[in-house]
Amino acid sequence: MAGPTLDFWQQRFEAGDLPWDRGEPGPQLAVWQQAGLLAPGVRVAVPGCGSGHEVLALAQAGCHVTAIDYAPGALALTRQRLEAAGLPASAVTLVQADVLAWQPDEPVDVIYEQTCWCALHPDHWSAYAARLAHWLRPGGTLALLAMQALREGAREGRVEGPPYHLDVHMLRALLPASGWDWPAPPHVPVPHPNGRWFELAITLQRR
Repeated sequence: MAGPTLDFWQQRFEAGDLPWDRGEPGPQLAVWQQAGLLAPGVRVAVPGCGSGHEVLALAQAGCHVTAIDYAPGALALTRQRLEAAGLPASAVTLVQADVLAWQPDEPVDVIYEQTCWCALHPDHWSAYAARLAHWLRPGGTLALLAMQALREGAREGRVEGPPYHLDVHMLRALLPASGWDWPAPPHVPVPHPNGRWFELAITLQRR
């Protein structure tokens, strides 16, 4: 499998080497909550849940959350975060799985996609885009934070990551208008903790 392995991610979580971790939920989550997108009772999938900041915030807001991650260490941190906040692990469905193979028992209302896509090698992007469409119910929302991490090597066609740069033109090719309703640009930039990169906040509705 091209790209980072399970051992790569597990070692990062075991060592606490998580430079992408803000130490709190990303700021865009509150914006989407205030807009009513992530309301109580909404079924939300969080692929690549990491250490669980967003998972906890969504569960506390009354969403029905399914948190998926490749690495057991990520789910262990998420479980600890839930328990420290007084929520039992049963308050959230925690799933260790490869997102390229996992399928929910029933389609969800929202996918909160912040750190998973940019962690996948580009060889897998087409398959991942297809999984996202399968996870969502018709009319459901993909709440996407598209990582903008363009490096100098891109001038020479190098594929560098993670995180991998999520070009909007590429996203439109993999999430075409035939299957998704795209919002009109400009898309809101959300600062990244390292100060060099940022994310584009984009909400797409599945047709």
